[in-house]
Amino acid sequence: MTSVVVEFASRRALDSVDLTIHPGEVHALMGENGAGKSTLIGALTGTHPIRSGSVLIAGEARTPTGVADARADGIATVFQETHLTPNLTVVENVMLGNEVRGRFGIDWTANRERTAEVLAQLGLSDLDPRARLSSLSPAVAQLVAVARALVLKPRILVLDEPTSSLDAEEARTLLRIVRRLRDAGTAILFVSHFLEHVLAVADRLTVLRAGRVVAEYDAADVERAELISNMIGEDIDALRELRSDRLAHHYAPGGPAMLHARELGRRGVLDPTDLELSRGEVVGVAGLRGSGRTELARLVGGVDRADSGELWLDGKRVRLRSPGAALRHRIALSTENLREEGVIGGLTARENIMLALQAMRGWSRPLSRGEQDALIDTYLDALHLAADDLDRPVETLSGGTQQKVMLARLLATRPHVLILDEPTRGIDIGAKVDIQRRIAKLAGEGVAVVFISSELEEVVRISDRIVVLKDREKIGEMSNGPGVTVDTIVEMIAADLAGEGFGGIDA
Repeated sequence: MTSVVVEFASRRALDSVDLTIHPGEVHALMGENGAGKSTLIGALTGTHPIRSGSVLIAGEARTPTGVADARADGIATVFQETHLTPNLTVVENVMLGNEVRGRFGIDWTANRERTAEVLAQLGLSDLDPRARLSSLSPAVAQLVAVARALVLKPRILVLDEPTSSLDAEEARTLLRIVRRLRDAGTAILFVSHFLEHVLAVADRLTVLRAGRVVAEYDAADVERAELISNMIGEDIDALRELRSDRLAHHYAPGGPAMLHARELGRRGVLDPTDLELSRGEVVGVAGLRGSGRTELARLVGGVDRADSGELWLDGKRVRLRSPGAALRHRIALSTENLREEGVIGGLTARENIMLALQAMRGWSRPLSRGEQDALIDTYLDALHLAADDLDRPVETLSGGTQQKVMLARLLATRPHVLILDEPTRGIDIGAKVDIQRRIAKLAGEGVAVVFISSELEEVVRISDRIVVLKDREKIGEMSNGPGVTVDTIVEMIAADLAGEGFGGIDA
């Protein structure tokens, strides 16, 4: 791919991107959310039209205009969501659209034989092609998706977050298979947020940020801190100079924790994790995307159910089966995916602010206009909301205003624990300052805050204590202080885990 440009509604999603993949190579594509990885896959597989630039496959100029074109060119893709059909058998899923046909229709004997051949390539020779997909584990289902791609005998195999739903042992199995396919001559584009998985299998790495290639490395020579710094868009030397400006207000908790998560986890999502929160404390959660930050927030906030561990609140064990249950315990969560899981675009800002409180109160006891006005007045000044915005659909408001509306909705419930997942992403500096000031004020009023942000400078600035996650597990925790900088967190994330995790995977 040379100088490839992709635009959406005049926004440049890929800006003169170059990418070269060789036969028998695993080439990792890395970058934070919004960097352009999915767009690049779409350009390669024909689902996103290329405005300019060129694509050459085996030296021939190609311009795929759809998935069928890409398949004809020898490109197969396995996405994070496998797009398999649970009620069909393994052979039906693997051969779907590529069935071997005989004189009288589909030749199921030939299809089972072809499926068995591909499964054997993946070390699944003992898997019955006639088994229903619904009876298989997520790891085996992921390998079935790879098998379906291999039926096409691709020259280029694109793996988009293939280990995201797998536990550690399952991921090791898949990564061994990736190496085996590479050694057989397949060119593999490997997209993952998991740093250890990437470094276990990649031969080369390309880093995207904001639609541009910002770095390319040989995997054997990559310096992890530099790699992470390129992904998050900060220079490592500049990071060393940063200091927390919240140190003068540093909170040192005393007495028992208000909230204590003990070994809280969910299989394939987050390893068992401990988290403590005290009243008036801001605990920052840091880590790259895919580290488990959001997953931890969703478990504590009741969105997802934990299948291990316990959650204690004020000395009593609680079971949170829904966000509503969490709210009844005064635990409020602002999700990372604001537009799909937070604000409701078709409702006004006023209606959005009232939602959580009205739900807690019950729909048989609607808030009066006077109660609504009193509540709104509380947040107009506190969050610098404009009165003119209150009766406009929230989807027409800026990202910063939407974040403030969501925060006002949560604060209306008077939470004891406030979990904020990326509350300042994509908003202007003025709105960021407003939200950060409000968080500091809430802590001063005794609210316990979990603050999650991909901007590490922000985590250092606002947190009393910092929990660091990597590849779905907690790898460290530190009290904020004069010696803690962004670089401290970067170096902890980048620490070489030689001899542990995925460092020793063989073909």
